[in-house]
Amino acid sequence: MRGARPILPRWVDIGLIPVANVVFALLVAGLIVLAIGENPLAAVRVMLVGALGDSEGIGYTLYYATNFIFTGLAVAVAFHAGLFNIGGEGQATLGGLGVGLALLAGDRHMPFAALLPLALLAGMGFGAAWAFVPAWLQAYRGSHIVITTIMFNFLAAALMVYLMVNVLIAPGSMSPESREFGAATLPQMHEVLAPLGVKLTATPLNLSVVLAAALCVFVWLLVWHTPFGFELRTTGHSATAAVYAGVRPRRIIMIAMCLSGAIAGCVGLNEIMGVHHRLLLNFTAGYGFTGIAVALMGRNHPVGIVLASLLFGILSQGGTELAFAMPAITRDMIVVIQGLVILFSGALPQLSRPGFEWLFAQLSRRAPALRSA
Repeated sequence: MRGARPILPRWVDIGLIPVANVVFALLVAGLIVLAIGENPLAAVRVMLVGALGDSEGIGYTLYYATNFIFTGLAVAVAFHAGLFNIGGEGQATLGGLGVGLALLAGDRHMPFAALLPLALLAGMGFGAAWAFVPAWLQAYRGSHIVITTIMFNFLAAALMVYLMVNVLIAPGSMSPESREFGAATLPQMHEVLAPLGVKLTATPLNLSVVLAAALCVFVWLLVWHTPFGFELRTTGHSATAAVYAGVRPRRIIMIAMCLSGAIAGCVGLNEIMGVHHRLLLNFTAGYGFTGIAVALMGRNHPVGIVLASLLFGILSQGGTELAFAMPAITRDMIVVIQGLVILFSGALPQLSRPGFEWLFAQLSRRAPALRSA
């Protein structure tokens, strides 16, 4: 009769297993790089230097990571309620629309101190509103949240195309973009830190990174240190048990999804107000979908999500540098490497678990003998 599977320490489950999965993904990617005639070790060096070698690379890495934190947290909040929110892309798109509309309406009439909270509330509000309908359909009509959120991604894209082409396009513009917002833009981090004596190269990194850090703390406190967080996690484990505990699952579903959409909508603040300074199409660039992998890799915990976001930020920025330094490794190859990380971390998260279980089983058998000796 086979023995019971050993219980792994939490630090192995949360820390070592995700790291091992990333190592497996990079090993497979290294074989692909080797197959096209390039040196995998040289490629890794170019990626790391490009992403972390100077203040410019670090700035771009943190800029990408900021968006991944927003979408990763959005997925995690819904996941703790037992909901798989695939709609981060659409919710981020509507969040950007809300930010853009707020700035287009008020940038010529309101001071920046009033525009910033208005844009933030509009972005989060539009993102929450876009998540409200799938949440209601799940809670009160039994529609599966995965299906409805995927559909709403396409609806968001179609809505943005219509608005940008027919309504919000700048007069005389040949591309579907709104006019610029003027001075209603988020300060860049190199501008914020310059008065403090910290000199950084100009990058798209802006004050949104501070909001991302604040949201990490907020989600940690909400999920693990409040009565609502207990209700959220109880509903996620078992809606039936939650009812016996006095929790209303429908209420939790609605709140969790709206909160998830609001956090995803913060991508619009980073991209529209912080980087592009105008409303345009396709500014989300797949951040909503990558956020799913970030949340899974980070075990839906803010600390893990930050680490996973930094990894994907390194892959995004380092991959750009790699494509310039080694032309044989194209941008498509970088997408393949990112896809391998997603595959091993998301689709095959337990790949390395049997090995760690065997190792700890062997250690547990040897421990009594070592103590008796």
